[in-house]
Amino acid sequence: MSTELRRLRNYIDGEFRDAADGRTTEVVNPATGEAYATAPLSGQADVDAAMAAAAAAFPAWRDLVPAERQKALLKIADAFEERAEELIAAEVQNTGKPIGLTRSEEIPPMVDQIRFFAGAARMLEGRAAGEYMDGMTSIIRREPVGVCAQVAPWNYPMMMAVWKFAPALAAGNTVVLKPSDTTPASTLLIADIIGSLVPKGVFNVICGDRDTGRLMVEHPTPAMASITGSVRAGMQVAESASKDVKRVHLELGGKAPVVVFEDTDIAKAVEDISVAGFFNAGQDCTAATRVLVQESIHDEFVAALAKAAADTKTGQPDDEDVLYGPLNNPNQLKQVTGFIERLPAHARVETGGKRVGDKGFFYAPTVVSGLKQDDEIIQKEVFGPVITVQSFTDEAQAVEWANDVEYALASSVWTKDHARAMRMSKSLDFGCVWINTHIPLVAEMPHGGFKKSGYGKDLSSYGFDDYTRIKHVMTSLG
Repeated sequence: MSTELRRLRNYIDGEFRDAADGRTTEVVNPATGEAYATAPLSGQADVDAAMAAAAAAFPAWRDLVPAERQKALLKIADAFEERAEELIAAEVQNTGKPIGLTRSEEIPPMVDQIRFFAGAARMLEGRAAGEYMDGMTSIIRREPVGVCAQVAPWNYPMMMAVWKFAPALAAGNTVVLKPSDTTPASTLLIADIIGSLVPKGVFNVICGDRDTGRLMVEHPTPAMASITGSVRAGMQVAESASKDVKRVHLELGGKAPVVVFEDTDIAKAVEDISVAGFFNAGQDCTAATRVLVQESIHDEFVAALAKAAADTKTGQPDDEDVLYGPLNNPNQLKQVTGFIERLPAHARVETGGKRVGDKGFFYAPTVVSGLKQDDEIIQKEVFGPVITVQSFTDEAQAVEWANDVEYALASSVWTKDHARAMRMSKSLDFGCVWINTHIPLVAEMPHGGFKKSGYGKDLSSYGFDDYTRIKHVMTSLG
C-alpha cells in the first residue's frame, strides 16, 4: 500500500505554481529514508518567471521609505513566532533534526535575526556630505543592488533562508531564493508566511537541483548571486556570475581548528567541544571537528572526549535525549563513511566510526586520533559527526597546523592565559576566533570567512551592507 506524497509547489509572483514543464523530484525524510513529498524540478521557464516577478516588484519595494520595510520585516518575525510549530514540523521532515532542539535553538535566533535586520533597514549610513572641491558638495547614497538570486543549503534550511532574505529585503532588494533539492518544505512554508506580508514578486521561491541554481546565477536579471554551500558550488557560482560581472556573496566550507592548551579546564572544554562538534550531526561549516591538543594533556583529553562521544546519542526527532539526528541524505552518509574507510593505518578510531541502524541516515558520534597534518580527514571537510584530534608541542606549531588548510571560516582557542589568547586570535587566519567557547552566533556580529571559505558576511551591519551599493552624488553650489 503506497502513501500519497505531499505536493510542494514553487512560489512565484504571489502564488504557488507547479514547474512549467511539470517535472518533479521526490523529497526524502532523512530520519526514515522514505519519500514524503514531491517538489518542482524548475527549469528555464520557471527561472524566467521568478526573475520577471522580482524585477517588476523591485522599483516599488526599493522606493518604500525604510520604516515601511521595517514594519514588514517585524510582521514577518511575529508571524514566524506565531507559526513556529508549523515551521518546526516542516524543518524536522526536511532534516530529521530533534524537535526540541529545533524549537529551542533555531526559532528564537531566526526571529531575532529578522528583527535585527528590520532595525538595520533604518540605519543606512554614508559619510557626511561635504565640500571636497571648491563650489561643489558631495553626498553618498547607499542603495539596494536590485534582484538577488540566492541559493540556500540543506544543513539549516530555515535559518539560512533567513540569513539570505532578511538583509536583502531590509536593504530594498527583491529575492528569488532556491532551497536545496533535499530540503524545500520549510522554505516554501516561509514563502507562504512572507507572501501575505509583502507585495507580490518581492519574495519568490523556486525548487530544483544544481542546474536550476546555475540557471538562476546565469540569468541576466539578478544583480547579485548569494550562495551558502560547498567550495565546489561556490567556485561554480563565481565563475558563472563573472560572465556578466554580477556581485557574488559566498559562504562556503569550513574546517575549524579547536586549539586546546595545557592550562585548559579539560572537563569543561570536552563538554563544550563535543556538543559543538556533534550538534546537527556535525553538518555545520563552523563545527568543532578538528581539535589540536597540547601534547602534555593529549592522552587525558582524548580519553575524556571519546567517553563524551560514546555518551552522545543520535536518534529519531521525537526522542528528547538525542543531541542530533541523521545525516541529510544518502550521498552525505556515503561521504562520511568514505572518510572513515580511507583512514591511514596510523589513525585510531577511539569510538564510533559506523552507521547507526538501517533506517534513515544516522551515523555514530566518532572520535579519531593519531592523525598527521597531511591526512585527508584533516585537510578536507567531512561534514558529519566526526571529531579529529592531533597533538601539538607549542604555540608556534599550533598556529602553523591550525592555518594549514584551505578553509578559513571559524576557529577557537582554549586557554586561561589571556595574552596567549590574544596572540592566537591575531595569528589564526579565520573569519571568527572564539575564546574558551565554540559556535555561538549573534545577529550583531559578522559571520564569514577567508580563503576557500568564501567572501562576504552574513548577519550584522556588514552583512546588510553587502546587499547595498554606493553612489556618489556631486552638486554645484553655483
